[in-house]
Amino acid sequence: MEWIIAIAILVAFIVYIVISRFMQKKNVKTLTEEEFRAGYRKAQLIDVREPNEFDNGHILGARNIPVSQLKMRIKEIRKDQPVYMYDYNGIIVARAASILRKHGIKDLYQLKGGFKKWGGKVKKK
Repeated sequence: MEWIIAIAILVAFIVYIVISRFMQKKNVKTLTEEEFRAGYRKAQLIDVREPNEFDNGHILGARNIPVSQLKMRIKEIRKDQPVYMYDYNGIIVARAASILRKHGIKDLYQLKGGFKKWGGKVKKK
């Protein structure tokens, strides 16, 4: 009986992961570093990591709006311009994209692999 419960939990977890990945692809377009570089200067560049991570290094020109503060700071993001986002490894952006879409911001892009894959200019505080 316990193994049936364990299998059910495992199946539910796998379904959750698959749905999350599907929703992420629907909510935000993933760009290679080259594609990201080509467009981020004409967009709103947002680092969705927490302030201490941002201070340890971020893409030059990025604003720090942590996903934990996004709902409170949504007015800082313009709906008429693309939003280029990144986090450390590309996982948290999905949550940020979902929040932004619910507020009518739909032109969303993320850096494939996140900040850890960025090879461009970096600023540290």
